[in-house]
Parts: sequence; structure tokens; C-alpha cells
Amino acid sequence: MTITEERTATTVETDGIEMDEPSEQPLEPSPNTLDTLFEWLERMPVPEGYKVEIVEGTVYMSPQRGTHWETIADIYEQLRTRYPRKRVLSDVRIDFPGQLNGFACDVVALAEGWTKDAQGRYRHQDVEFVAEVISKGTAMNDYGTKKTAFATAEVPVYVIADPYIGRCRVFTDPQGGEYKSDLRLAYGKPIDLTGTAVGITITTDEFPKD
Repeated sequence: MTITEERTATTVETDGIEMDEPSEQPLEPSPNTLDTLFEWLERMPVPEGYKVEIVEGTVYMSPQRGTHWETIADIYEQLRTRYPRKRVLSDVRIDFPGQLNGFACDVVALAEGWTKDAQGRYRHQDVEFVAEVISKGTAMNDYGTKKTAFATAEVPVYVIADPYIGRCRVFTDPQGGEYKSDLRLAYGKPIDLTGTAVGITITTDEFPKD
């Protein structure tokens, strides 16, 4: 296991990154191993204001900036026009397909009739929307490992908001571990999800830029 703390002050344009396809079928996470890692993290002095998650066995700590939070809050408020409060989550552990993937997604919307597993945790099978706001140093996860995990879990809609370039990527129609539809929208353009399980249009006019 390795720990990555995001501290870099530089970034590159993350939209359109080409990632290598995995050579093997993703493995189901080992709950016992992930539980051990998260229990260990709970005993660590994690700095206040940092998001912590495990991606393929690597622990990532990312600072939550004001721009980051404003975008999350905007998406959350718009989802609440359709979803009850208990079906919209932020920064809550959900284990996804792949080797040691315990994500704390920025925004998650759960399907109607969702349930928790035997350990009392939310299940990836109930997730029908995920949004991630790009952070410096972890963009490759959002465009790579996480996207593959969400597609493998057949999450109907995955949105990436990138405040550094003022653009969203909207992934829909998961099939065979990949998204068949990939739409790029500049901030200010609406994200029309009326034809998906989400059933609403998310406006991006007020998404802040960094």
C-alpha cells in the first residue's frame, strides 16, 4: 500500500487524457482488506479539510478547495430537486469493482429502493449518478481507474467537472466495462440528463473556475 498526498501547485489540461485499457478483468474488492486499510486511516492524523480515499490500494489525500466545494454544492442542490436527501451523498465510502477501490466520491445519487450491505455500507449497485470535481494530482484517477470502475459497476451517469479548464465530461451508456457515450461541455452549457436515470438537466452557469 502507498500513500499519495496531493501538494503539487502545477497541473496540466486533464480533459481528453488517453488511458491504457486494463489487461485483466477487474477484481472484486476484498472487503476485509479495505476495512483494514480504512481502520488504519481512521487512526491517522489526517489534516482537516482533506478528502481521503483508496484507489487500487493507494491512499490519496486531496485538499478540498473553495472552488471544489462550490461546485459540489451546486450539483448537490440541483440533484435535490429530484432526489430525496437520503439518496444524495458526498464524500462517503463506497467500494467499487477493481482491486482495492474504496472511493469517497464528491457527489453520488442513489437509485430508488437502495439498500445497505451486510456491513451497513452503501452498495455500488445502487449508484445511478457520480460527479467528481478535478483536483490537482488526482485527475488521472478520475479519468482512468475511477471511470473504469464506474463503467464496470454500470453507473448510468458519470460527470467530471474540471475547474482548471472550465469544462465537463459526461459519460453515459456503460457497456462491458466502458462508457459508450462521452460528451464534452464547456461551463455554461447545460448537462441534459433527462434521457437517463437521473432525469434532470444540470446547469453549469455558476460552476466556478480556478
